Amino acid sequence: MEEKKEEQSEKMLNFVEAIVESDIAEGKCKNGIYTRFPPEPNGYLHIGHAKSICLNFGIAKKYGGKTNIRFDDTNPVKEDVEYVDSIKEDVKWLGFEWNEEHYASDYFEQLYQWAIDLIKQGKAYVDNSSQEEISKNRGVPTAPGIESPYRNRSVEENLDLFQRMRAGEFPDGYCVLRAKIDMASPNMHMRDPIMYRILHATHHRTGDKWCIYPMYDYAHGQSDSIEGITHSICTLEFEVHRPLYDWFCENLHIHHPQQVEFARLNVNYTVMSKRKLLQLVKEGYVSSWDDPRMPTICGFRRRGYTPASIRNFAETIGVAKRENVIDISLLEFCVREDLNKHALRTMAVLNPVKLVIDNYPEGQVEMMDAVNNPEDASAGTRKVPFSKYLWIERDDFMENPPKKFFRLAIGQEVRLKYAYIIRCDSIEKDEQGEVKLIHCTYFPETRSGSAESNRKVKGTIHWLSVDHCQTAEVRLFDRLFSVPEPDNVEEGHTFLENLNPDSLKVVSAYVEPAFIDTNYLAKYQFERIGYFCIDKDSTPEKLVFNRTVTLKDSWAKMQK
Repeated sequence: MEEKKEEQSEKMLNFVEAIVESDIAEGKCKNGIYTRFPPEPNGYLHIGHAKSICLNFGIAKKYGGKTNIRFDDTNPVKEDVEYVDSIKEDVKWLGFEWNEEHYASDYFEQLYQWAIDLIKQGKAYVDNSSQEEISKNRGVPTAPGIESPYRNRSVEENLDLFQRMRAGEFPDGYCVLRAKIDMASPNMHMRDPIMYRILHATHHRTGDKWCIYPMYDYAHGQSDSIEGITHSICTLEFEVHRPLYDWFCENLHIHHPQQVEFARLNVNYTVMSKRKLLQLVKEGYVSSWDDPRMPTICGFRRRGYTPASIRNFAETIGVAKRENVIDISLLEFCVREDLNKHALRTMAVLNPVKLVIDNYPEGQVEMMDAVNNPEDASAGTRKVPFSKYLWIERDDFMENPPKKFFRLAIGQEVRLKYAYIIRCDSIEKDEQGEVKLIHCTYFPETRSGSAESNRKVKGTIHWLSVDHCQTAEVRLFDRLFSVPEPDNVEEGHTFLENLNPDSLKVVSAYVEPAFIDTNYLAKYQFERIGYFCIDKDSTPEKLVFNRTVTLKDSWAKMQK
């Protein structure tokens, strides 16, 4: 029996966990498991980063280890403290706390000294070739590259030039420091990769102290080593970089973390490229990085997604070795599932038409008991005012309904949720032929919850009292792109042509007169409509709601 349990447990491990458990069993992690999340602060984090965050922090937590956050701030031209702050906020919002906060710039001096060490070993040299020449001479994987004419400079000359690079004697692009490895390697990353380039740019942390900056491939492994990282978990595109990661650690004779690659997250109906996301912001296709249509973590947060729903999404899709595309409807399912348990219910009318109950006493107001969340008894109830004049959804009435239309029609009965059964008797239309007023009769004995309320009808609709509701702006967000693969475009076309023109509709709606919580990001289910949250643009005088997701996957139906 015990053996069966062990077998089941092993089968449930993802391949990263299997590697970690094997390393623990072999005694490779005597000081515990140590992972890191190492974003470059050159943009806002997106849903793909969320998977990496959940994996790195999740692995460490499962095995009683620790996780650092380390900012790969080696390119001062693109990086900013704004991005640093947003990344830290996103990680914390997802529910994770890092052990230590570090920056690649913390290690600039050590990285420089290690570069000196490689020069002294004859394994690095200063190259005065242009970027174009370096790129051209690397060649192709099926044929050897051409060695630089500067490759065999003496150690003394290389040391002198590298020290002068640091001192700021040369302009940008004048020369670079390269590792001397193998220009015939089938792995292009091993063909004398660049370690340092000259950049006379102010760094967001070190100011103008440095004018040479290490490349990612040189800085990354050494930063992992300094921090004592045991498992450097990264996405699959870095698999071909691993031999270089290993080469630097081995030739510097320093602690050697194990790099493990997993398939990055690809989601349909969106783009993940930071460059393209920045283009969407800069060219005004979206309002900001936290526009609720953006796949950024802050965008999902503003739209009303919960940390639990994103963590559950990451856990559900699992960790794979092969690239695949995840349907965004799975993420939408995860947030529906979480909000269904926790979101307070309320009634709202987004496309109103007025209804009058002709036999209801003029001026009478009743307070109806409404359930705040049927999934959570502790959420209690609220009082909703009911009167003679009501707003209902225009879609809940049809003058000439099809056979299985169970909502309101002339001569047809429905239940007003939490209130009474009514029957439609007649309608009034405006000059354009649109229904402007629905006349109904109510049946007093059918009040919800009363002992006499045993009459059955097939339809139930929601409503609001005209004299007691308040207005609100409701932003109906939908998918930013109208096709599953927006990046898949023919030559001469761009991903922008696949933007969904209906990704945002703004309507003036009616909502219940009082909310328990109108703070930013308070979450609600508009009964029978969908899940919504309070937007940060809300004021005490004007409520603004963002639609998080519809009650059901209406998009899938539209595509059929």
